[in-house]
Amino acid sequence: MGAQGSTEFTPAVNLAEGEWRAKLSKEQFRVLRQKGTERRGTGAFDKHDAPGMYTCAGCDAPLYSSTTKFDSRCGWPAFFDAVPGAIKALPDGFRTEIVCSNCGGHLGHIFKGEGFNTPTDERHCVNSVSLKFTAEKKAP
Repeated sequence: MGAQGSTEFTPAVNLAEGEWRAKLSKEQFRVLRQKGTERRGTGAFDKHDAPGMYTCAGCDAPLYSSTTKFDSRCGWPAFFDAVPGAIKALPDGFRTEIVCSNCGGHLGHIFKGEGFNTPTDERHCVNSVSLKFTAEKKAP
């Protein structure tokens, strides 16, 4: 599994609040830095299915390969695993929050045992606004 559970970690990218506000859009700041959630079904990557890499909108760290994305019909992009070491799993009440290991930006939550036919039996429910996408380069 790409998520590692721990409550203590110091991200490599650690900007001041003002620097994050200058770097991110208002909605990105609300979600990534204030742990908000975008409205269901409004994100650009919910139905997105192109091959490539999803990276953190805050720091550009690679997070998810398109090969781990699946249609969960939940209204947010869903992945069954992350790039190894890319995310941290943190206790969040009865849920498990996922954040970018590089900058600590809030991505969403992990849900387990929902019955999706995936190799990990997990659904990483990720806010589209927390992500950027780089398309896979086609061979000449």
